[in-house]
Amino acid sequence: MQLLAGRYKGARIKTSTKMPYRPTLSRIRKSLFDILFPFNYQNVLDLFSGTGILGFEAASRGANTITFVEKDRKSIQLLESNANQFPDIDFVFNQQDVYTFLNNPKSYDLIFADPPYTSSNNHELVETVLKILNKNGKFILETNKRSQPMMNAIVKNYGNTIISIWTKE
Repeated sequence: MQLLAGRYKGARIKTSTKMPYRPTLSRIRKSLFDILFPFNYQNVLDLFSGTGILGFEAASRGANTITFVEKDRKSIQLLESNANQFPDIDFVFNQQDVYTFLNNPKSYDLIFADPPYTSSNNHELVETVLKILNKNGKFILETNKRSQPMMNAIVKNYGNTIISIWTKE
C-alpha cells in the first residue's frame, strides 16, 4: 500500500496477508481525505488500527502526533516498523482493546475507527469517542453497508463500505 498525498506521498506501508485486518481501500482513503481538506488536524487517534494506513496518511498530510490502538501484537510490530519511515512524527502505540484504551482518554482533533465489521458496539463507540473529540474535531467511522445509520452523522456510501462522519461543534 502507498500513501496517496502529502510530504510522504508514495511511501510504501508494509502489510501482511497473514494479519487479521482489512485495509481501507485507496479510493475510499482518497475520498475521505478530500473531505478532510484542508487538513488541519495535529493530534490524530487511529482506533482498530490494523495496517495504520489512515494514521500514516494523516501523518503525511501534516499531523504531528498519531496514536495507534490495536490489540493484535503482530499488527503493532508492523505499525512500529512502518513508523520508522517518518522520523519527524510522534507516534504512540497502544497494544490493547479499544474500549479499555477509551477508559483513560486524552482528547484528539481527528479520530478514525475501523472496527471489525461484525462489531455490535458501534453506538457505544460513537458515544464514547464524541466525548473525547476536540472542538471542531472530526470522527470518522468505517462500517459495512449493513450497519444502521447513527445519530447525526454525514454518511458516505462506497459499495460494501459506509463512512460516517461527525464534527464536534
